[in-house]
Amino acid sequence: MTASRDTAGPGDVAEPILGASTAATPPVQGGSETIALSGTPLDIANQQAGTQTLLRGLAILEAAAAGARDMRAFAAALGTTRSTTHRLVNSLVQARYLRQTQNGYLLGPKLIELGTIALEQMPLTTVARPHLERLAQATLDTVHLGVRDGDDVLYIDKISSQRGLEMRSRIGHRMPLASTGIGKALMLDMGPQAWSALFDASRRALAGVTFKPDNRPDQPVFLQRMARYSAGGFTFDLEENEVSIRCVAAPVRDASGAIIAALSVASTIPYMPLERMDELVPVVQREARGISEELGWRAPQGTRRIKR
Repeated sequence: MTASRDTAGPGDVAEPILGASTAATPPVQGGSETIALSGTPLDIANQQAGTQTLLRGLAILEAAAAGARDMRAFAAALGTTRSTTHRLVNSLVQARYLRQTQNGYLLGPKLIELGTIALEQMPLTTVARPHLERLAQATLDTVHLGVRDGDDVLYIDKISSQRGLEMRSRIGHRMPLASTGIGKALMLDMGPQAWSALFDASRRALAGVTFKPDNRPDQPVFLQRMARYSAGGFTFDLEENEVSIRCVAAPVRDASGAIIAALSVASTIPYMPLERMDELVPVVQREARGISEELGWRAPQGTRRIKR
């Protein structure tokens, strides 16, 4: 393929050549920000054009992620001429941010490489910790972060209650998924068959544990609750794991939308009446959503919460 000589269309700004040197001048004060500008009008124009080119390139990647596949769709999304769009797309293909296929342009392997590095640089506990602290400060209750480990939930972080209460949970502790609020939050995307299997696994694991009173539901009630929880995006523990302990939990999702963790707020009945549990649902969901968004998740349109 031979390169064609492009001319800038109306409204286009000539794009700078990467690596071109410009003489630096003292920064210019602009409102609350300090902006470093080069000296000549041409330098300033080139710098502004560089920012414009960067933003246009990012907009093309966003458009490709949203389903744009050809030059016409990219040009419509950016509002640029065909020549400018062609130049930007070709540059992104050469840099492997896009790849050209028989079905049009798709996101390229370079983004996978960078995404993998980004995930390595953002361990779950590091990303989640500020959200757990905010939740603990807002509720004064015990806050947990957990992940699935087989049929169990594995607690990977915990902030103890500020009310002087202590629970048996600890970092590294495991409990059956179906017996805890945080474990059930990890199960929300599963179907009734998986819920039933995990319910049975929980009963087997806790066969020697006695509860007085025993608030563990039978399987039909458990499945009915899970269906409501799944629709609402939250779960409750109604003294099903430990006498007098209740909790509100919500799932954490990654960029693919998969549930990879869950967080919960737990306390004793005097601090967790059913009315307060309902009030805590959006509070817990907000922090779980904040962690998810930092991990690349985007909320689908039209989500809603259904109470128990």
